[in-house]
Amino acid sequence: MRYKLTFVVGLALGYVIGTRAGRERYEQMKKSAREISQNPAVRNAAESAAQTGRQFAGKAYHAVSDKVGDKLPASVSDRIHALRHHNGQVTEDDWGVSNT
Repeated sequence: MRYKLTFVVGLALGYVIGTRAGRERYEQMKKSAREISQNPAVRNAAESAAQTGRQFAGKAYHAVSDKVGDKLPASVSDRIHALRHHNGQVTEDDWGVSNT
């Protein structure tokens, strides 16, 4: 319940600040966010985090598959196998998330 309340308060606060700031401030924040996201240091950090996440996901998959064994549905195991062996190509999954 505490997290829901925090979320709702944050949402309300963001709405109030956003309506008072206006379109000009929104465009300014959008430009700043774009500049930060295009910074090479930020891009390298994001790629490093993504790679680390993929490594942990692989370890988690093996740990779970060792415990679950053949109880894992074939559709899940086939999907994970396909994502792990995509030959270096960036693919997009069913949810529109790229596997980079």
